[in-house]
Order: sequence, then C-alpha cells, then structure tokens
Amino acid sequence: MSKKSKISEDLIAQFCGITGASVKSAKKYLGDHKRIDSAIDAYYTEGGESSSSRVTPNAVADPQRLNQVYDVYKDSDGDEITVGGALKWFEALGVDPEDVVLLPLAYELKSPTVGSFPRKPWIDGWKSLGCDSIPTMKEALPRLRDKLANNRLYFTSVYNYTFEFAKTGGQRSIGVETAIAFWGLLIPHGLTGPALAHDSDEGTDDDDDDEPMGAEEGWQPKFTDWWFEFLTTKGGKGVSKDTWAMFLDFVRTIDSEFKNHDYDAAWPSSIDDFVMYVRKEKLGFA
Repeated sequence: MSKKSKISEDLIAQFCGITGASVKSAKKYLGDHKRIDSAIDAYYTEGGESSSSRVTPNAVADPQRLNQVYDVYKDSDGDEITVGGALKWFEALGVDPEDVVLLPLAYELKSPTVGSFPRKPWIDGWKSLGCDSIPTMKEALPRLRDKLANNRLYFTSVYNYTFEFAKTGGQRSIGVETAIAFWGLLIPHGLTGPALAHDSDEGTDDDDDDEPMGAEEGWQPKFTDWWFEFLTTKGGKGVSKDTWAMFLDFVRTIDSEFKNHDYDAAWPSSIDDFVMYVRKEKLGFA
C-alpha cells in the first residue's frame, strides 16, 4: 500500500476499531505502511495509544471489533492465532512473552497450548472481560495480574490450567525444565499476595483485599530455588499431573523448617524426597 493508493473504508474502520485511533491517524499510518499489522505496530511504537481518542474499557465488548483484531494476528493461511501472530499480538499489548500475566490471560481465552488461540474462545474470553480493542486489552492486564496474586481460588484455577497448557503432543507429564519455567513464573508471583499465604494463617477465606499473613511461617522465595535445585539434580525427567497439583498444596502447608510434613500422607515421592533433601542438605538435620 503506497501513500498514493486509495485506502479502503473497511481498512480504516478496522484500524480505528483495533486501536481506538481517529480516522485521520488511521489514514496516516495505513498510508505509511504496507500491512495493517505494521501500521498498528508503528502506531503504538510512536505513542499512539496515548491519544485522546483511545478507547476505554467497555461494559459490553463488540464482537465485530474483536473479530477485526483477531483477523490482524491470525495466520494468513488459516483461521487461528498461532505462535507468530501471538508474538506480534503480545508486542502490540506491550507484554513480554515470558510475563506471568499471559498465564491468566491464556486461561481466560481458553488457549489449549502455548502460542495457540482459536477464534471462538478468544472472542468469548475478551467479551467476558469487556474488551474489544488493543487499548482496552492492555488495560485488562494489570487487573489479571493483581487477581492472580490476590485471589486464592483464581490462582488455583490458573495454576491447575497451566499444567494442561504446558503439555505437548498428548503427553501425560511435562518435562522438568518446562515445569521449572512455569513454576518460576507462578510461585514468585503468588507469594506477592494472599494467593500462596500459609494455610494455617490464611484459612479458607477468599477475600481479595486480605493481606498475606504468616509469610515467615510458610513458603519462602529461597525454597523455590531449593526445589528447582532438587529437581535439576534428583528429580527425574518429568513432572506428573499429581505432582504438579499437590505441589501447590505443599507450598501452602509446609512450615518454614519443614517439620510438619507427614511422610505417611499421600504425597508424591518426589515431594517426600525433597523434604528429606532440604532437612539434610539445607537445614542440617535429619
């Protein structure tokens, strides 16, 4: 598309719907760039999202506008956003592909696996979040980030979803390196709020406004490093669904001196072995 070529009204409407830009800005960026995704990237790179014409979050999202956004990032030869389009979309959202906020986002959009976003659940997910443009999607991310840290039940849902999300090729388990990567995102973030507060102090209340209690009695950041060290040296090649699920209960219940662990309970052997490893190698008692 050259500056002299006629820009269709549909393309202008699509650009405006996605970005919340004025028609004048749409014509400028579409005239300067050959592809709509390149024009959108340039718009945000140059601070276009700060324009007074930007869209604010909608109580009811417009499916037509959502489909317009989706069409920009879906595969050119298919009807699904896959890895390449997802990376461009993350760039437009201003979020790093390794940011923890993409896990609750993938959960909300029912992404079946990393880098895959089928159209219908993507549209339905954004409708439920009340967003139908890149600016409103960007504004939703801090809300998802806060909810993940502060809502215990929501963290559990996203955490359990992540195991299925991380699997590939019909596998029943996930590789240790993959598990460590996702634990490395989720556990530190959960520790910033009540989501991973120690069970003996937090109880079962799910008040989003509660402050984490008893942090010194429960899981500490260094324990996550110890867990990764243990897995890397002694943990085998894969992490099963049971181990993934029960590790969350373990984090929420173990005391800071690893004294209250019940070896006779139905914990995975890897968790029992980890407790023995910590007590002997890190804390200096059997």
